[in-house]
Amino acid sequence: MRDSLRQKIIEVCNTKIAAKGEGVGVSFYAFFKNRNDDPDLLMEAATWWIRTHQLDHFEKAVKIRDMVQAGQ
Repeated sequence: MRDSLRQKIIEVCNTKIAAKGEGVGVSFYAFFKNRNDDPDLLMEAATWWIRTHQLDHFEKAVKIRDMVQAGQ
């Protein structure tokens, strides 16, 4: 996964955790605007989320942040 996407995921997760607490969930769509302006990046995130890690549609933001920070 490219570094810019890793940083975006960490930033979004941290923001959501700060606003709603450690129990807040996210989907990979949370890292993108409503408009699909970068389909390659969206597919990169979806591949990491669905194919690589077989995650559910919604996961705890803390879990996702920690996975990304660990380099998974």
